[in-house]
Amino acid sequence: SAWWDLWRGKLSTVWLLVQGVLLASCLRAAAFPRGCYPSEEEGLKTFRCSNARLTEVPKDIPNDTNKLYLDSNRIPFLPRDAFRDLPLLLELDLSHNAIAAVESGAFRGLPDHLRSLDLSSNRLVSLSKDVLSNVKAKVNLSNNPWLCDCRLQELIRAVDLAAGSSAGIVCDSALQEEHVGKAFLQVIADTDFCNVYKKTTDIAMLVTMFGWFAMVISYLVYYVRQNQEDARRHLEYLKSLPSKQRHSEESSTISTVV
Repeated sequence: SAWWDLWRGKLSTVWLLVQGVLLASCLRAAAFPRGCYPSEEEGLKTFRCSNARLTEVPKDIPNDTNKLYLDSNRIPFLPRDAFRDLPLLLELDLSHNAIAAVESGAFRGLPDHLRSLDLSSNRLVSLSKDVLSNVKAKVNLSNNPWLCDCRLQELIRAVDLAAGSSAGIVCDSALQEEHVGKAFLQVIADTDFCNVYKKTTDIAMLVTMFGWFAMVISYLVYYVRQNQEDARRHLEYLKSLPSKQRHSEESSTISTVV
């Protein structure tokens, strides 16, 4: 009986420990968005939310995550500081979403040792180079409906493109129809969008300045002609006056015109 009581006590302790572990696991799982789960791949802590029907970046991502997969969801927008509390992140996959806008500072706080950032197959049309200015990782920007202009040219020059991804950066729209459907790197080999933009701006400024100059000249011509007309009328009036009065007023009129 004493032996049985001893073993029963030990079994109760083990059972309580098992219940605690299960409860902790359940609570932790409940904190994650539906469709998201942690795992370990090749010794790296991974958090997967692929095909989880997410419409925003989850808030409760473990801060010791090394690889984060948010691909194949419905995320349309990346807000400021979306990934700020992930100091150990090495890989970030945001491909195959609906991302059309990225707020300045969205990638602020990502570590310098981040190896890859995948933004491919989204709905990006234009993106400021400042958004990715602090990102040191290899970036995949392929398969987006890009507007080929100076802004995209500055972005491409500011980032380190992932190997093999450059051919997938294609002009979906452009100021010149001939560029549509072509790989952007192929287009900028012959066209400097930023230089074209600068020339266009310079021409616009010259046209504006010429317009103002023409207005000033027109006003001066009008003013001189109006003065001449007034002087002519006054002289005709003077001619109709008696001789003495006419001479005195002619002197006044001539000094005024001069």
